[in-house]
Amino acid sequence: MDILYAALALSGAILVSVYGWKLLNWVWLMPKRKEKQLRQQGFHGNSYRFLFGDFKEILAMIKEAKSKPIAFSNDIIPRVSPMLHEYLRKYGGRNCFNWFGPTPTVIISDPELIKEILSKSYVFQKPKSPLGKLLAQGVAAYETEKWAKHRKLINPAFHLEKLKNMVPSFYSSSCDMLSKWDEIVSSRGSCELDVYPFLQTLTSDAISRTAFGSNYEEGRKIFELQKEQFGHFFDAAQLLYIPGWRFLPTKTNRRMNEIVREIKSSILGIIDKRMKAIESGETNSDDLLGILLESNFEEIQQHGKDSGMSLQEVIEECRLFYIAGQETTSSLLVWTMILLSKHLDWQVRAREEVLQVLGSSTPDFQDLNHLKIITMIFHEVMRLYPPAVMMSRFIHNEATLGELTLPAGTQIFLPTILLQHDSTIWGDDAKEFNPERFSEGVSKAMNGKYSYFPFGGGPRICIGQNFAMLEAKIGMAMILKHYSFELSPSYTHAPDVVVTLQPQYGAPLILHKL
Repeated sequence: MDILYAALALSGAILVSVYGWKLLNWVWLMPKRKEKQLRQQGFHGNSYRFLFGDFKEILAMIKEAKSKPIAFSNDIIPRVSPMLHEYLRKYGGRNCFNWFGPTPTVIISDPELIKEILSKSYVFQKPKSPLGKLLAQGVAAYETEKWAKHRKLINPAFHLEKLKNMVPSFYSSSCDMLSKWDEIVSSRGSCELDVYPFLQTLTSDAISRTAFGSNYEEGRKIFELQKEQFGHFFDAAQLLYIPGWRFLPTKTNRRMNEIVREIKSSILGIIDKRMKAIESGETNSDDLLGILLESNFEEIQQHGKDSGMSLQEVIEECRLFYIAGQETTSSLLVWTMILLSKHLDWQVRAREEVLQVLGSSTPDFQDLNHLKIITMIFHEVMRLYPPAVMMSRFIHNEATLGELTLPAGTQIFLPTILLQHDSTIWGDDAKEFNPERFSEGVSKAMNGKYSYFPFGGGPRICIGQNFAMLEAKIGMAMILKHYSFELSPSYTHAPDVVVTLQPQYGAPLILHKL
Protein backbone atom coordinates (compact mmCIF):
# COMPACT_ATOMS: atom_id res chain seq x y z
CA MET A 1 0.00 0.00 0.00
CA ASP A 2 2.85 2.32 0.88
CA ILE A 3 4.40 1.56 -2.50
CA LEU A 4 1.12 2.46 -4.22
CA TYR A 5 0.88 5.79 -2.35
CA ALA A 6 4.52 6.51 -3.18
CA ALA A 7 3.90 5.78 -6.86
CA LEU A 8 0.83 8.02 -6.91
CA ALA A 9 2.74 10.78 -5.15
CA LEU A 10 5.62 10.46 -7.62
CA SER A 11 3.22 10.53 -10.57
CA GLY A 12 1.52 13.59 -9.13
CA ALA A 13 4.85 15.31 -8.61
CA ILE A 14 5.89 14.57 -12.20
CA LEU A 15 2.59 15.90 -13.56
CA VAL A 16 2.90 19.08 -11.48
CA SER A 17 6.50 19.51 -12.65
CA VAL A 18 5.64 18.97 -16.32
CA TYR A 19 2.65 21.31 -16.36
CA GLY A 20 4.40 23.77 -14.08
CA TRP A 21 7.29 23.91 -16.54
CA LYS A 22 4.89 24.39 -19.46
CA LEU A 23 3.14 27.21 -17.62
CA LEU A 24 6.43 28.90 -16.72
CA ASN A 25 7.58 28.57 -20.32
CA TRP A 26 4.30 30.05 -21.64
CA VAL A 27 4.06 33.03 -19.27
CA TRP A 28 7.74 33.94 -18.90
CA LEU A 29 10.62 32.07 -20.57
CA MET A 30 9.25 31.96 -24.12
CA PRO A 31 8.09 35.62 -24.18
CA LYS A 32 11.51 36.75 -22.95
CA ARG A 33 13.27 34.72 -25.69
CA LYS A 34 11.02 36.25 -28.33
CA GLU A 35 11.61 39.73 -26.96
CA LYS A 36 15.37 39.25 -27.22
CA GLN A 37 15.07 38.05 -30.82
CA LEU A 38 12.89 41.02 -31.81
CA ARG A 39 15.21 43.58 -30.18
CA GLN A 40 18.21 42.06 -31.96
CA GLN A 41 16.48 42.89 -35.24
CA GLY A 42 15.85 46.52 -34.35
CA PHE A 43 12.30 46.33 -32.97
CA HIS A 44 11.32 48.71 -30.17
CA GLY A 45 8.75 48.22 -27.43
CA ASN A 46 8.11 47.77 -23.73
CA SER A 47 9.81 44.97 -21.85
CA TYR A 48 7.55 41.99 -21.30
CA ARG A 49 5.64 42.05 -18.01
CA PHE A 50 4.41 38.84 -16.43
CA LEU A 51 1.20 37.41 -17.91
CA PHE A 52 -0.52 40.70 -18.89
CA GLY A 53 2.21 42.41 -20.92
CA ASP A 54 0.83 45.75 -22.20
CA PHE A 55 -2.79 44.58 -22.06
CA LYS A 56 -3.91 46.76 -19.12
CA GLU A 57 -2.26 49.89 -20.53
CA ILE A 58 -3.79 49.33 -23.98
CA LEU A 59 -7.26 48.92 -22.47
CA ALA A 60 -6.77 52.09 -20.42
CA MET A 61 -5.75 54.03 -23.55
CA ILE A 62 -8.82 52.77 -25.43
CA LYS A 63 -11.13 53.64 -22.54
CA GLU A 64 -9.66 57.14 -22.28
CA ALA A 65 -9.92 57.73 -26.04
CA LYS A 66 -13.55 56.59 -26.15
CA SER A 67 -14.52 58.75 -23.18
CA LYS A 68 -14.66 62.00 -25.15
CA PRO A 69 -15.50 63.01 -28.73
CA ILE A 70 -13.17 64.97 -31.01
CA ALA A 71 -13.57 68.06 -33.17
CA PHE A 72 -14.70 67.25 -36.69
CA SER A 73 -11.50 66.14 -38.35
CA ASN A 74 -10.34 63.16 -40.37
CA ASP A 75 -7.27 62.89 -38.14
CA ILE A 76 -8.89 60.05 -36.20
CA ILE A 77 -5.95 57.73 -35.38
CA PRO A 78 -5.53 59.03 -31.79
CA ARG A 79 -9.15 58.10 -31.06
CA VAL A 80 -9.66 54.86 -32.96
CA SER A 81 -6.22 53.38 -32.26
CA PRO A 82 -4.52 55.17 -29.37
CA MET A 83 -1.96 52.36 -29.13
CA LEU A 84 -0.90 52.96 -32.73
CA HIS A 85 -0.85 56.72 -32.13
CA GLU A 86 1.47 56.26 -29.13
CA TYR A 87 3.83 54.03 -31.10
CA LEU A 88 3.72 56.48 -33.98
CA ARG A 89 4.80 59.22 -31.57
CA LYS A 90 7.56 57.13 -30.00
CA TYR A 91 8.98 55.18 -32.94
CA GLY A 92 7.44 56.65 -36.08
CA GLY A 93 5.09 53.66 -36.27
CA ARG A 94 7.83 51.43 -37.65
CA ASN A 95 9.63 48.38 -36.24
CA CYS A 96 7.78 48.34 -32.95
CA PHE A 97 5.99 45.69 -30.89
CA ASN A 98 3.76 45.33 -27.88
CA TRP A 99 2.37 42.55 -25.71
CA PHE A 100 -1.14 41.13 -25.62
CA GLY A 101 -0.54 38.90 -22.63
CA PRO A 102 2.46 36.62 -23.40
CA THR A 103 2.05 37.09 -27.16
CA PRO A 104 4.30 39.64 -28.90
CA THR A 105 2.58 41.71 -31.59
CA VAL A 106 4.74 43.46 -34.17
CA ILE A 107 3.43 46.42 -36.16
CA ILE A 108 4.39 46.25 -39.84
CA SER A 109 3.77 49.47 -41.75
CA ASP A 110 6.13 49.07 -44.70
CA PRO A 111 3.93 48.78 -47.86
CA GLU A 112 6.15 46.17 -49.51
CA LEU A 113 6.23 43.99 -46.39
CA ILE A 114 2.45 44.26 -46.06
CA LYS A 115 2.08 43.18 -49.68
CA GLU A 116 4.32 40.18 -48.95
CA ILE A 117 2.32 39.23 -45.85
CA LEU A 118 -1.02 39.37 -47.66
CA SER A 119 0.33 37.41 -50.62
CA LYS A 120 1.67 34.54 -48.46
CA SER A 121 -1.59 33.44 -46.87
CA TYR A 122 -0.32 29.97 -45.99
CA VAL A 123 2.52 31.45 -43.89
CA PHE A 124 0.88 34.53 -42.43
CA GLN A 125 -2.49 33.23 -41.25
CA LYS A 126 -5.44 34.82 -39.53
CA PRO A 127 -5.25 34.58 -35.73
CA LYS A 128 -7.63 32.07 -34.21
CA SER A 129 -9.90 33.16 -31.38
CA PRO A 130 -11.71 30.49 -29.33
CA LEU A 131 -14.48 33.05 -28.80
CA GLY A 132 -14.68 33.57 -32.56
CA LYS A 133 -16.32 30.17 -32.90
CA LEU A 134 -19.32 31.60 -31.05
CA LEU A 135 -19.53 34.45 -33.57
CA ALA A 136 -19.02 32.69 -36.91
CA GLN A 137 -16.50 30.51 -38.69
CA GLY A 138 -16.76 30.07 -42.43
CA VAL A 139 -14.30 30.84 -45.20
CA ALA A 140 -12.95 33.98 -43.50
CA ALA A 141 -11.71 31.94 -40.53
CA TYR A 142 -10.38 28.84 -42.29
CA GLU A 143 -6.80 28.31 -43.40
CA THR A 144 -4.78 26.45 -46.08
CA GLU A 145 -6.59 23.56 -47.80
CA LYS A 146 -9.90 24.02 -45.98
CA TRP A 147 -9.95 27.71 -46.91
CA ALA A 148 -9.14 26.85 -50.56
CA LYS A 149 -11.99 24.31 -50.70
CA HIS A 150 -14.58 26.69 -49.23
CA ARG A 151 -13.42 29.61 -51.36
CA LYS A 152 -13.83 27.48 -54.49
CA LEU A 153 -17.36 26.43 -53.48
CA ILE A 154 -18.47 29.94 -52.54
CA ASN A 155 -16.96 31.74 -55.56
CA PRO A 156 -19.95 31.06 -57.83
CA ALA A 157 -22.23 33.03 -55.47
CA PHE A 158 -20.20 36.20 -56.08
CA HIS A 159 -19.71 36.03 -59.85
CA LEU A 160 -20.84 39.25 -61.52
CA GLU A 161 -23.56 37.42 -63.43
CA LYS A 162 -25.07 36.28 -60.13
CA LEU A 163 -24.68 39.72 -58.56
CA LYS A 164 -26.71 41.25 -61.38
CA ASN A 165 -29.68 39.16 -60.23
CA MET A 166 -29.39 40.67 -56.73
CA VAL A 167 -29.92 44.27 -57.86
CA PRO A 168 -33.73 44.06 -57.39
CA SER A 169 -33.25 42.88 -53.79
CA PHE A 170 -30.90 45.77 -53.03
CA TYR A 171 -33.38 48.15 -54.66
CA SER A 172 -36.34 46.79 -52.63
CA SER A 173 -34.41 47.15 -49.35
CA SER A 174 -33.49 50.75 -50.24
CA CYS A 175 -37.11 51.56 -51.10
CA ASP A 176 -38.29 50.14 -47.78
CA MET A 177 -35.86 52.40 -45.89
CA LEU A 178 -36.85 55.48 -47.89
CA SER A 179 -40.54 54.76 -47.24
CA LYS A 180 -39.83 54.90 -43.51
CA TRP A 181 -37.97 58.19 -43.97
CA ASP A 182 -40.88 59.58 -46.00
CA GLU A 183 -43.30 58.81 -43.17
CA ILE A 184 -41.09 60.69 -40.70
CA VAL A 185 -40.12 63.63 -42.92
CA SER A 186 -43.08 64.16 -45.28
CA SER A 187 -45.29 66.28 -43.04
CA ARG A 188 -42.50 68.78 -42.37
CA GLY A 189 -40.37 68.59 -45.50
CA SER A 190 -37.23 68.27 -43.40
CA CYS A 191 -36.26 66.98 -39.98
CA GLU A 192 -33.40 65.70 -37.88
CA LEU A 193 -32.90 61.93 -38.03
CA ASP A 194 -30.21 59.56 -36.81
CA VAL A 195 -29.68 57.72 -40.09
CA TYR A 196 -27.30 55.06 -38.77
CA PRO A 197 -29.90 52.61 -37.36
CA PHE A 198 -31.80 52.86 -40.65
CA LEU A 199 -28.65 52.12 -42.67
CA GLN A 200 -27.94 49.11 -40.46
CA THR A 201 -31.48 47.86 -41.06
CA LEU A 202 -31.07 48.50 -44.79
CA THR A 203 -27.94 46.35 -45.04
CA SER A 204 -29.28 43.61 -42.76
CA ASP A 205 -32.49 43.49 -44.80
CA ALA A 206 -30.47 43.36 -48.04
CA ILE A 207 -28.32 40.49 -46.84
CA SER A 208 -31.43 38.66 -45.61
CA ARG A 209 -33.07 38.98 -49.04
CA THR A 210 -29.96 38.06 -51.02
CA ALA A 211 -28.92 35.23 -48.71
CA PHE A 212 -32.30 33.57 -48.20
CA GLY A 213 -34.59 34.92 -50.93
CA SER A 214 -38.24 34.46 -49.98
CA ASN A 215 -37.20 33.49 -46.45
CA TYR A 216 -35.69 36.90 -45.67
CA GLU A 217 -38.18 37.55 -42.85
CA GLU A 218 -36.67 34.58 -41.03
CA GLY A 219 -33.26 35.98 -41.88
CA ARG A 220 -34.06 39.17 -39.96
CA LYS A 221 -34.42 37.16 -36.75
CA ILE A 222 -30.97 35.67 -37.32
CA PHE A 223 -29.54 39.15 -37.74
CA GLU A 224 -30.97 40.30 -34.40
CA LEU A 225 -29.39 37.31 -32.67
CA GLN A 226 -26.04 37.95 -34.37
CA LYS A 227 -26.21 41.59 -33.29
CA GLU A 228 -26.70 40.55 -29.66
CA GLN A 229 -23.82 38.08 -29.99
CA PHE A 230 -21.53 40.88 -31.17
CA GLY A 231 -22.19 42.76 -27.94
CA HIS A 232 -21.25 39.79 -25.80
CA PHE A 233 -18.21 39.04 -27.97
CA PHE A 234 -16.70 42.50 -27.66
CA ASP A 235 -17.36 42.66 -23.94
CA ALA A 236 -15.42 39.41 -23.60
CA ALA A 237 -12.65 40.75 -25.84
CA GLN A 238 -11.95 43.46 -23.24
CA LEU A 239 -10.74 40.75 -20.86
CA LEU A 240 -7.42 38.91 -21.03
CA TYR A 241 -8.17 35.50 -22.50
CA ILE A 242 -7.64 32.62 -20.10
CA PRO A 243 -7.62 29.14 -21.72
CA GLY A 244 -10.78 27.24 -20.84
CA TRP A 245 -12.66 30.29 -19.53
CA ARG A 246 -15.33 30.06 -22.24
CA PHE A 247 -16.37 26.62 -20.94
CA LEU A 248 -17.31 27.93 -17.49
CA PRO A 249 -21.11 28.22 -16.98
CA THR A 250 -21.16 32.00 -16.48
CA LYS A 251 -24.31 33.93 -17.41
CA THR A 252 -22.64 35.44 -20.50
CA ASN A 253 -21.15 32.13 -21.64
CA ARG A 254 -24.52 30.39 -21.30
CA ARG A 255 -26.27 33.12 -23.30
CA MET A 256 -23.63 33.10 -26.05
CA ASN A 257 -23.97 29.34 -26.46
CA GLU A 258 -27.76 29.65 -26.44
CA ILE A 259 -27.58 32.24 -29.26
CA VAL A 260 -25.38 29.91 -31.32
CA ARG A 261 -27.95 27.13 -30.94
CA GLU A 262 -30.85 29.43 -31.89
CA ILE A 263 -29.06 30.78 -34.97
CA LYS A 264 -28.02 27.34 -36.16
CA SER A 265 -31.56 26.04 -35.63
CA SER A 266 -33.06 28.92 -37.64
CA ILE A 267 -30.60 28.52 -40.52
CA LEU A 268 -31.08 24.74 -40.49
CA GLY A 269 -34.85 25.29 -40.80
CA ILE A 270 -34.34 27.51 -43.85
CA ILE A 271 -31.94 24.99 -45.42
CA ASP A 272 -34.38 22.12 -44.81
CA LYS A 273 -37.14 24.02 -46.61
CA ARG A 274 -34.82 24.76 -49.51
CA MET A 275 -33.63 21.15 -49.78
CA LYS A 276 -37.23 19.87 -49.81
CA ALA A 277 -38.06 22.36 -52.55
CA ILE A 278 -35.08 21.16 -54.58
CA GLU A 279 -36.10 17.51 -54.06
CA SER A 280 -39.62 18.30 -55.28
CA GLY A 281 -38.27 19.83 -58.46
CA GLU A 282 -38.43 23.50 -57.48
CA THR A 283 -35.25 25.44 -58.22
CA ASN A 284 -34.23 28.78 -56.78
CA SER A 285 -30.56 29.50 -57.14
CA ASP A 286 -30.74 33.29 -57.37
CA ASP A 287 -29.90 33.85 -53.70
CA LEU A 288 -26.62 33.11 -51.92
CA LEU A 289 -27.94 30.04 -50.12
CA GLY A 290 -29.35 28.55 -53.32
CA ILE A 291 -26.12 29.15 -55.25
CA LEU A 292 -24.04 27.73 -52.40
CA LEU A 293 -26.19 24.58 -52.10
CA GLU A 294 -26.09 24.08 -55.87
CA SER A 295 -22.30 24.54 -56.02
CA ASN A 296 -21.81 22.19 -53.08
CA PHE A 297 -24.14 19.56 -54.54
CA GLU A 298 -22.34 19.59 -57.90
CA GLU A 299 -18.94 19.29 -56.23
CA ILE A 300 -20.05 16.28 -54.17
CA GLN A 301 -21.62 14.64 -57.24
CA GLN A 302 -18.42 15.02 -59.26
CA HIS A 303 -15.72 14.40 -56.65
CA GLY A 304 -17.31 12.68 -53.67
CA LYS A 305 -18.62 13.69 -50.25
CA ASP A 306 -15.26 14.81 -48.82
CA SER A 307 -14.85 17.42 -51.56
CA GLY A 308 -17.94 19.33 -50.45
CA MET A 309 -19.17 21.04 -47.28
CA SER A 310 -20.98 19.36 -44.45
CA LEU A 311 -24.35 20.71 -43.33
CA GLN A 312 -22.70 22.37 -40.32
CA GLU A 313 -20.17 24.07 -42.61
CA VAL A 314 -22.97 25.43 -44.81
CA ILE A 315 -24.59 26.85 -41.65
CA GLU A 316 -21.32 28.54 -40.66
CA GLU A 317 -21.03 30.16 -44.10
CA CYS A 318 -24.57 31.51 -43.73
CA ARG A 319 -23.69 32.99 -40.35
CA LEU A 320 -20.66 34.62 -41.94
CA PHE A 321 -22.82 36.13 -44.71
CA TYR A 322 -24.50 38.21 -42.03
CA ILE A 323 -21.38 39.63 -40.45
CA ALA A 324 -19.49 40.36 -43.67
CA GLY A 325 -22.56 41.44 -45.61
CA GLN A 326 -23.99 43.84 -43.08
CA GLU A 327 -21.27 45.54 -41.06
CA THR A 328 -18.90 46.65 -43.82
CA THR A 329 -21.59 48.19 -46.04
CA SER A 330 -23.41 50.03 -43.24
CA SER A 331 -20.06 51.49 -42.12
CA LEU A 332 -19.31 52.69 -45.66
CA LEU A 333 -22.77 54.23 -46.09
CA VAL A 334 -22.88 56.07 -42.78
CA TRP A 335 -19.43 57.67 -43.18
CA THR A 336 -20.31 58.59 -46.77
CA MET A 337 -23.43 60.41 -45.58
CA ILE A 338 -21.50 62.14 -42.78
CA LEU A 339 -18.72 63.32 -45.11
CA LEU A 340 -21.14 64.42 -47.84
CA SER A 341 -23.01 66.36 -45.16
CA LYS A 342 -19.78 68.19 -44.45
CA HIS A 343 -18.75 68.59 -48.10
CA LEU A 344 -21.95 69.71 -49.79
CA ASP A 345 -20.20 70.43 -53.10
CA TRP A 346 -19.42 66.73 -53.51
CA GLN A 347 -22.96 65.84 -52.46
CA VAL A 348 -24.27 68.06 -55.27
CA ARG A 349 -21.86 66.52 -57.80
CA ALA A 350 -22.87 63.00 -56.76
CA ARG A 351 -26.59 63.81 -56.99
CA GLU A 352 -26.20 65.37 -60.44
CA GLU A 353 -24.45 62.22 -61.62
CA VAL A 354 -27.20 59.99 -60.21
CA LEU A 355 -29.94 62.04 -61.87
CA GLN A 356 -28.07 62.06 -65.16
CA VAL A 357 -27.29 58.31 -65.18
CA LEU A 358 -30.45 56.93 -63.58
CA GLY A 359 -33.02 59.63 -64.21
CA SER A 360 -36.40 58.39 -63.01
CA SER A 361 -35.75 54.76 -63.98
CA THR A 362 -35.12 51.83 -61.66
CA PRO A 363 -31.33 51.26 -61.43
CA ASP A 364 -29.90 48.29 -63.31
CA PHE A 365 -26.44 46.77 -63.21
CA GLN A 366 -25.11 48.61 -66.25
CA ASP A 367 -26.32 52.00 -64.97
CA LEU A 368 -24.51 51.49 -61.68
CA ASN A 369 -21.20 50.92 -63.48
CA HIS A 370 -21.45 54.50 -64.80
CA LEU A 371 -21.57 56.09 -61.34
CA LYS A 372 -17.92 57.20 -61.45
CA ILE A 373 -18.20 60.08 -58.97
CA ILE A 374 -19.89 57.89 -56.36
CA THR A 375 -17.17 55.27 -56.85
CA MET A 376 -14.50 57.93 -56.26
CA ILE A 377 -16.33 59.12 -53.14
CA PHE A 378 -16.59 55.57 -51.77
CA HIS A 379 -12.86 54.98 -52.23
CA GLU A 380 -12.03 58.23 -50.46
CA VAL A 381 -14.42 57.44 -47.60
CA MET A 382 -12.86 53.99 -47.13
CA ARG A 383 -9.39 55.53 -47.27
CA LEU A 384 -10.17 57.97 -44.47
CA TYR A 385 -12.58 55.74 -42.52
CA PRO A 386 -11.66 52.12 -43.35
CA PRO A 387 -14.13 49.53 -42.02
CA ALA A 388 -11.16 47.76 -40.39
CA VAL A 389 -8.55 50.22 -39.07
CA MET A 390 -6.12 47.37 -38.54
CA MET A 391 -5.76 43.79 -39.79
CA SER A 392 -3.95 41.01 -37.97
CA ARG A 393 -2.06 37.88 -38.94
CA PHE A 394 -0.31 35.12 -36.97
CA ILE A 395 2.68 32.89 -37.68
CA HIS A 396 2.80 29.38 -36.23
CA ASN A 397 6.39 28.73 -37.32
CA GLU A 398 9.42 31.00 -37.55
CA ALA A 399 9.06 33.03 -40.74
CA THR A 400 11.17 35.32 -42.90
CA LEU A 401 9.69 38.67 -43.86
CA GLY A 402 11.90 40.79 -46.06
CA GLU A 403 15.16 40.87 -44.13
CA LEU A 404 13.41 40.10 -40.82
CA THR A 405 13.07 36.75 -39.08
CA LEU A 406 9.98 36.59 -36.87
CA PRO A 407 9.74 34.01 -34.09
CA ALA A 408 6.97 31.41 -34.08
CA GLY A 409 3.89 32.49 -32.15
CA THR A 410 4.16 36.16 -33.19
CA GLN A 411 1.09 38.18 -34.03
CA ILE A 412 1.34 40.85 -36.75
CA PHE A 413 -0.69 44.05 -36.98
CA LEU A 414 -1.13 45.67 -40.40
CA PRO A 415 -2.20 49.27 -39.65
CA THR A 416 -4.58 49.96 -42.56
CA ILE A 417 -5.44 53.44 -41.34
CA LEU A 418 -1.81 54.48 -40.83
CA LEU A 419 -0.88 53.81 -44.45
CA GLN A 420 -4.09 55.29 -45.80
CA HIS A 421 -3.44 58.55 -43.89
CA ASP A 422 0.29 58.73 -44.72
CA SER A 423 1.17 62.12 -46.24
CA THR A 424 4.37 60.74 -47.83
CA ILE A 425 2.14 58.51 -49.97
CA TRP A 426 -1.04 60.54 -50.43
CA GLY A 427 0.35 64.07 -50.30
CA ASP A 428 0.02 66.99 -47.89
CA ASP A 429 -3.78 66.73 -48.04
CA ALA A 430 -3.74 63.08 -46.90
CA LYS A 431 -6.18 63.78 -44.07
CA GLU A 432 -8.50 65.88 -46.23
CA PHE A 433 -11.58 64.59 -48.04
CA ASN A 434 -10.65 64.76 -51.71
CA PRO A 435 -12.29 62.08 -53.91
CA GLU A 436 -10.57 63.63 -56.93
CA ARG A 437 -7.43 61.68 -56.00
CA PHE A 438 -9.22 58.52 -57.24
CA SER A 439 -10.31 60.04 -60.56
CA GLU A 440 -7.82 57.86 -62.48
CA GLY A 441 -8.40 54.73 -60.43
CA VAL A 442 -6.96 53.16 -57.30
CA SER A 443 -3.56 52.16 -58.70
CA LYS A 444 -2.77 55.69 -59.83
CA ALA A 445 -3.91 57.14 -56.49
CA MET A 446 -1.55 54.89 -54.49
CA ASN A 447 1.48 56.49 -56.13
CA GLY A 448 3.17 53.13 -56.71
CA LYS A 449 2.94 51.95 -53.08
CA TYR A 450 0.74 49.22 -51.65
CA SER A 451 -1.12 51.58 -49.36
CA TYR A 452 -4.88 51.11 -49.88
CA PHE A 453 -6.51 47.80 -48.98
CA PRO A 454 -9.93 48.31 -47.31
CA PHE A 455 -10.98 44.82 -48.47
CA GLY A 456 -7.65 43.16 -47.65
CA GLY A 457 -5.40 41.84 -50.38
CA GLY A 458 -3.64 38.87 -51.90
CA PRO A 459 -5.46 35.55 -52.45
CA ARG A 460 -7.63 36.20 -49.38
CA ILE A 461 -9.00 39.53 -50.57
CA CYS A 462 -12.63 39.85 -49.49
CA ILE A 463 -14.78 37.64 -51.70
CA GLY A 464 -17.75 39.97 -51.19
CA GLN A 465 -16.19 43.30 -52.18
CA ASN A 466 -18.19 43.59 -55.43
CA PHE A 467 -21.34 42.60 -53.54
CA ALA A 468 -20.71 45.33 -50.93
CA MET A 469 -19.92 48.03 -53.51
CA LEU A 470 -22.99 47.18 -55.58
CA GLU A 471 -25.26 47.29 -52.54
CA ALA A 472 -23.73 50.58 -51.37
CA LYS A 473 -24.08 52.19 -54.81
CA ILE A 474 -27.79 51.39 -55.01
CA GLY A 475 -28.42 52.58 -51.45
CA MET A 476 -26.49 55.83 -51.91
CA ALA A 477 -27.99 56.54 -55.34
CA MET A 478 -31.53 56.12 -53.99
CA ILE A 479 -30.82 58.38 -51.02
CA LEU A 480 -29.32 61.11 -53.22
CA LYS A 481 -32.30 60.98 -55.62
CA HIS A 482 -34.82 61.58 -52.85
CA TYR A 483 -33.02 63.57 -50.13
CA SER A 484 -30.40 66.21 -49.51
CA PHE A 485 -28.78 66.18 -46.09
CA GLU A 486 -26.50 68.15 -43.81
CA LEU A 487 -24.92 67.64 -40.40
CA SER A 488 -27.21 68.27 -37.46
CA PRO A 489 -25.92 70.60 -34.72
CA SER A 490 -26.35 67.63 -32.40
CA TYR A 491 -23.90 65.47 -34.38
CA THR A 492 -20.92 64.43 -32.24
CA HIS A 493 -17.78 63.27 -34.03
CA ALA A 494 -16.66 60.10 -32.30
CA PRO A 495 -15.38 57.36 -34.65
CA ASP A 496 -15.33 54.11 -32.71
CA VAL A 497 -14.11 50.59 -33.47
CA VAL A 498 -16.76 47.99 -32.64
CA VAL A 499 -17.01 45.33 -35.34
CA THR A 500 -16.15 47.94 -37.95
CA LEU A 501 -15.44 51.68 -37.66
CA GLN A 502 -18.72 53.26 -36.55
CA PRO A 503 -19.99 56.62 -35.19
CA GLN A 504 -20.17 56.06 -31.44
CA TYR A 505 -23.10 58.44 -30.94
CA GLY A 506 -24.90 57.75 -34.20
CA ALA A 507 -25.28 60.02 -37.22
CA PRO A 508 -27.98 62.67 -36.64
CA LEU A 509 -28.43 64.57 -39.92
CA ILE A 510 -30.94 67.11 -41.20
CA LEU A 511 -32.81 65.46 -44.07
CA HIS A 512 -34.58 67.55 -46.73
CA LYS A 513 -37.11 65.84 -49.00
CA LEU A 514 -36.49 66.63 -52.68
